[in-house]
Amino acid sequence: MIEPGSHVLRPGIRTYKPRRSRISQRQSAAIRNHEGMLVTLSDQPLDPVLTWGPGMPLVLEIGFGTGQATAQMAAAEPDIGLLAIDVHTPGIGDLLYRIDDLDLANVRVMEADALAVLEHMIAPGSLTGVRSFFPDPWPKPRHHKRRLVQPDVLALVADRLIPGGYWHIATDWDEYATSMITCFGAAPGWDGAVIPRPAHRPVTRYEGHALREGRTITDLLFHTTPEP
Repeated sequence: MIEPGSHVLRPGIRTYKPRRSRISQRQSAAIRNHEGMLVTLSDQPLDPVLTWGPGMPLVLEIGFGTGQATAQMAAAEPDIGLLAIDVHTPGIGDLLYRIDDLDLANVRVMEADALAVLEHMIAPGSLTGVRSFFPDPWPKPRHHKRRLVQPDVLALVADRLIPGGYWHIATDWDEYATSMITCFGAAPGWDGAVIPRPAHRPVTRYEGHALREGRTITDLLFHTTPEP
């Protein structure tokens, strides 16, 4: 078993805020009775064929909150294998409950640092896509080193994606959107831009709150490109 954390960023730097949250009886029961849908962090590569079956594209979701949008997208895309990762236990329970309630067979859930999962459990060239909806913008300049989108992370994600694989990101923080565009533009092997909000992306609980407060939502879609 590997130690929690990632070696992509400097020691002690995490892209998320650890926090304690109360877990409800429903969430706790969903975690106890996950029926194989909860995957444990390990140093063994995940076998997509064994987990989802042959021929299913694999998409990784980094951070899913309550899992409502995740479950909706998974139900609408039964032929896509989804590995959904978050670090907060109540959200894990919420998504597992939704998986059982909707009888979803194409979702697996992990409570882990997504960068550690990418490093240790995802083989190069095995992901069709990555989704990150409303990652923490870490707005203070001294905290920008904790942002998910930065050069070393882009290199890791690009290595794990198939040629032409995508990373779809949404944010309600204008400065972070600008920063991401700059970061992707400077990274080798990436091409993309801001896109209109896709109709297939459900409004997340966080997004609804941001919209009520009048914040602008930006969707960005970038694809890996062949090396020159």
